Amino acid sequence: MKRLASGLLLLLLAGCATVGPDYVPPEISAPAHWTAELEGGQTVKYVDIQALADWWTALNDPILSSLIERAVADNLDLKKARARVREARARRGISQADLFPAIDTGISANRNRSSEETGGGETRELYTAGFDASWELDLFGGKRRAIEAAEAELQASEEDLRDVLVSLLAEVALNYVEVRSFQTRLSIAEANLDTQTETYNITQWRFRAGLTTQLDVEQAGYNLEQTRSQIPTLQTGLEQAGNRLAVLLGEHPGFLKDILSEPKSIPVTPLEVAIGLPADVLRRRPDVRRAERQLAAQTAQVGVATADLYPKLSLTGSIGLEALSLGNLFLSRARTSAIGSNIGWPIFDAGRIRQNIKVQTAVQEQALIQYETAVLTALEEVENALVSYADEQVRRRSLLKASQAAQRAVDLAQNKYVSGLIDFQAVLDAQRSLLSLQDQLAISEGEATSNLITLYKALGGGWTSLVPDDKKK
Repeated sequence: MKRLASGLLLLLLAGCATVGPDYVPPEISAPAHWTAELEGGQTVKYVDIQALADWWTALNDPILSSLIERAVADNLDLKKARARVREARARRGISQADLFPAIDTGISANRNRSSEETGGGETRELYTAGFDASWELDLFGGKRRAIEAAEAELQASEEDLRDVLVSLLAEVALNYVEVRSFQTRLSIAEANLDTQTETYNITQWRFRAGLTTQLDVEQAGYNLEQTRSQIPTLQTGLEQAGNRLAVLLGEHPGFLKDILSEPKSIPVTPLEVAIGLPADVLRRRPDVRRAERQLAAQTAQVGVATADLYPKLSLTGSIGLEALSLGNLFLSRARTSAIGSNIGWPIFDAGRIRQNIKVQTAVQEQALIQYETAVLTALEEVENALVSYADEQVRRRSLLKASQAAQRAVDLAQNKYVSGLIDFQAVLDAQRSLLSLQDQLAISEGEATSNLITLYKALGGGWTSLVPDDKKK
């Protein structure tokens, strides 16, 4: 017994170390500033990334803000992500429970009759009651590494929840802007339709008065119907954007029809765009943080696999009562007890354990590469979003000037046509150019706001203020 105790003590002392690599977070290499620059009065303000928490408020649209709040509460993808967090938290609890002994209790009653040939045909009864305990000691840290992995996986699932939230906020805002963009384009098409209807009526009057030919009437007619044909396509786009927005809020398609029925202008982008420094963005973007936590989890899994190379010590014990009759079960002489230990150590497994270590190490290398990819992708997305936003602002300003000039050209052409100074083709060309430029301007205004939203998504803005506290559930 003394030798057994001494051996167990030596194993316990040896188990003070935890095998496998200790996790060291990789260093982040990021530029000091973004390379893209804004033009034409737009300025960049470098702020703490926390200031981007409520980025949508910069668009000054109360309806958008209310839709975002509803989406955070009811979006189905977000609910699914919350459920994954609860799953990961429960899995961590399972890993933590493996550190402790398992205790069972049981009561049994048996009645056995032996063969007359071998046991004289006797009938015996046996009653037992007691507790059994077993405990596999974590001598070399395999269970502790499993807890490390489960903890990191939990944190990765929390970052995944935040990543879903960042994407959700952007999707709600993008679809809302699309709704307003289609409404604006519809208004432009309908206004041009009214103008072209008036032009068509004028040509008919002039034809009846003998001042023009049937050709002018037909040209005005097909120009009018060509504009009218664009309206159903715009209405379809408007309906689809509204339906998508409703689904993002966890509602059935068409739910927002009354709320969005009154046309509103496209949200205007601010003159000053707040962004964070590259290093701050990398530290705050949920997808980068998730990749880092997945790397930490896989590093711990290497330790779990390495622990299989070493001995495992299990302790067992029981205490209870045992008697041949129920009446004697609770007497003092019915007490039983047992204690034991088991040491297992793999001697030959054809290299399975070492190959598993290589597998986990290779997966760890993949996780590191995935993290590095996430970092580069984050930097690329921000730079691309900045370039797109800056270039669209330049394009929008040019289209604004062009549409204003086109409006003046239409007014001049109509006046000269009525006065008989120019032919009708000049009026048609001016009206077509005006409709095209006004429509392109509306698209550009929507794109400019959408590009700003995409920029804030790339910066990882939004999750810090609205992410639900799921830790108490």
